[in-house]
Amino acid sequence: MSASLAILTIGIVPMQEVLPLLTEYIDEDNISHHSLLGKLSREEVMAEYAPEAGEDTILTLLNDIQLAHVSRRKVERDLQGVVEVLDNQGYDVILLMSTANISSMTARNTIFLEPSRILPPLVSSIVEDHQVGVIVPVEEMLPVQAQKWQILQKSPVFSLGNPIHDSEQKSLMPGKNYWQKGLMSSCWIV
Repeated sequence: MSASLAILTIGIVPMQEVLPLLTEYIDEDNISHHSLLGKLSREEVMAEYAPEAGEDTILTLLNDIQLAHVSRRKVERDLQGVVEVLDNQGYDVILLMSTANISSMTARNTIFLEPSRILPPLVSSIVEDHQVGVIVPVEEMLPVQAQKWQILQKSPVFSLGNPIHDSEQKSLMPGKNYWQKGLMSSCWIV
């Protein structure tokens, strides 16, 4: 029997890029995708999740393929509600796919995976003191990603590459440059 996996996102994620990586290990029929904001119009998102003055925000991609700053507090509150629903539906694993540093979610009955708790320590243990290249889709994400990767022994090199807005050749260029420079690893942060 194959494990069941619920993928939870804040906005939209190019699932066609992610699924092939997962279906090597989990039957595609046992994978479902749930997006907090992905099916809402920009107007609906901003009516419900607009940040108040001075409030901490999360940058997310909406279904109009444009970025939006939304209230971290409101998103975390409602994400926790979705986690609870999925947790009660009997999934074996819930995977939060987000570039935001969210680490306050909990589940009672399922394994809940948050990338910010898993990826930086895992990459750090693999690369040790080698240089890492991190590719981010938009410049606005650089401060968050710099904070996320502080765990590395050497500060990473950051480049921009956007698989949604750039051509395939342009979005692959930073990875090719890293490879030519002899960097140990490159990570797509999408």
